[in-house]
Amino acid sequence: MKTTMFNRKYCGKLRTTDIGQEMTVCGWAAKRRDLGQLIFIDLRDRTGVLQLAFDDNTDKAVFETASAVRGEFVLKARGILRERAAKNPELPTGDVELEVTTLEILAKSETPPFEITENSDVNDALRLKYRYLDLRRPDMQRYIALRHRAVKVVRDYFDENGFLEIETPILTKSTPEGARDYLVPSRVHPGKFYALPQSPQQYKQLLMLAGFDRYMQIVRCFRDEDLRADRQPEFTQIDLEMSFVDVEDVMEINEGFVKRLWKEVLDVQIETPIVRLTWREAMDRFGSDKPDLRFGLELCDISAIVKSCEFKVFSEPVANGGSVRMIYVPDGASMPRKQIDTLVEFVKTYGAKGLAWTKLNEDGSVSSSYSKFLIEEENEAILKCAGAKPGGLILIVADAKDDVVFASLGALRCECAKRMELLKEGEYKFAWITEFPLFEYSEEDERYVAKHHPFTAPMDEDADLLETDKLNCRAKAYDLVLNGTELGGGSIRINTPELQEKMFRALGFTNEAAQAQFGHLINAFKFGAPPHGGIAFGLDRIAMHLAGLSSIRDVIAFPKVQNASELMTGCPDVVDQSQLTELGVQLAARMESE
Repeated sequence: MKTTMFNRKYCGKLRTTDIGQEMTVCGWAAKRRDLGQLIFIDLRDRTGVLQLAFDDNTDKAVFETASAVRGEFVLKARGILRERAAKNPELPTGDVELEVTTLEILAKSETPPFEITENSDVNDALRLKYRYLDLRRPDMQRYIALRHRAVKVVRDYFDENGFLEIETPILTKSTPEGARDYLVPSRVHPGKFYALPQSPQQYKQLLMLAGFDRYMQIVRCFRDEDLRADRQPEFTQIDLEMSFVDVEDVMEINEGFVKRLWKEVLDVQIETPIVRLTWREAMDRFGSDKPDLRFGLELCDISAIVKSCEFKVFSEPVANGGSVRMIYVPDGASMPRKQIDTLVEFVKTYGAKGLAWTKLNEDGSVSSSYSKFLIEEENEAILKCAGAKPGGLILIVADAKDDVVFASLGALRCECAKRMELLKEGEYKFAWITEFPLFEYSEEDERYVAKHHPFTAPMDEDADLLETDKLNCRAKAYDLVLNGTELGGGSIRINTPELQEKMFRALGFTNEAAQAQFGHLINAFKFGAPPHGGIAFGLDRIAMHLAGLSSIRDVIAFPKVQNASELMTGCPDVVDQSQLTELGVQLAARMESE
């Protein structure tokens, strides 16, 4: 039987059952301990670490080679696996070691810019500049391996449920109705551009029209938008579409998916059916359409209590169409005044003008920033609404715009939960958010735009409101959220040209503009589109939650930073003028920087 040069065993998989076997291992020197007549080298590969042992019985040339080894040298070692004299219970391989008979240095290494260790406390910029070294760290290798396992579950589950994985184009048509597109100039068609897909939305709808009733794709998507911890300019979606379905069908198949995923990857049982909240209920109770349900601190609307009070900070917002709402933090009175002041500044970052508060001290005394401006009945009604008890803290935001109140208190309840240590590690609270508004008003565009996308169907009972009452027109849309993060979102789609054209009119498209941007879809619908709907999950966000992390960067092999650049390769970068000329692209004075 033919064997390869590196017919090796994985370091981290060796156990006492392998003792006595002769074997080859390869990897990087994680650590070397030279005790004179005894040398130990920790050899690391992606599965873990194995101790290599060199002693009086080791061949002299092999011992000298071991003496020359330094950190991150690439090694090939052969020997007999034996029991360790001094066992290490912290390591899975801590009961065994390799008695080395041959050792080869395959490659030498300079001293790395940071130590390749578990949970290394290294500046993010340095980690990303040397990402190939950062990825050697054991925790990073676990995260990437976990992502792989998650992807395997995705493919297995949807295959078993009749979905076909079908690829859609990366070079597509620009349809600017949402985030900004990344554009690619065409050399063959001068002056024309492709767009990188923000999602395969139109293609997967066309696949439904083509008769592929269950489609799935793990697909790369691109959006030119401002970044944050859970966003990247290029990201990966688990993209789904189904024919002859309504909302309940889509939810049911995807509840089975997350149940399977969490069980197989984490051995955690997710209870189904998953909790469902309408968008209106989520906003009223939690101030967010992606609420974290691991704790309470729900919002309470006190507008009716204070609408006629003498305190204009409360009464004027209500009179101007806004609201006054509060959260109650049990044991929050333990926060010192300085901490409360930082909460005041915190809500201002969400547009609030300030934060009113009342502390109910354990000794029965009350401290408040507003109570002296209200009559006794109003103060008592607020305490009753809060269910306040000694030791509690009431926090109130008032504004003429409900959006500001919701955003401020929605973020504040999460901030207070962190400060009060209410979040439990390993707790997963899923929720479906349903009945989103079909439209939202864009201050930038000065018109109503689609909250999700122009192909989302209205609720059956709201179809007549498309052009007459946009604010109260609800969508057959749904998001799956987990612990305050949107994992995925989708909708039932419009499947008739008449309703689709009506939707375009409601969005302010002329017939000519709609045909220019979406004519291929409008025309296709004339040939019989089945009722269909789907959802797209953020694979990066799912992997982040499975790994127990707070940023998607650590589950992406080569992520971008805040300004959408990659520190390792230095992209984006300038290109030769000859390339631009060939593409028919002329820069405005080389962006006035050259």
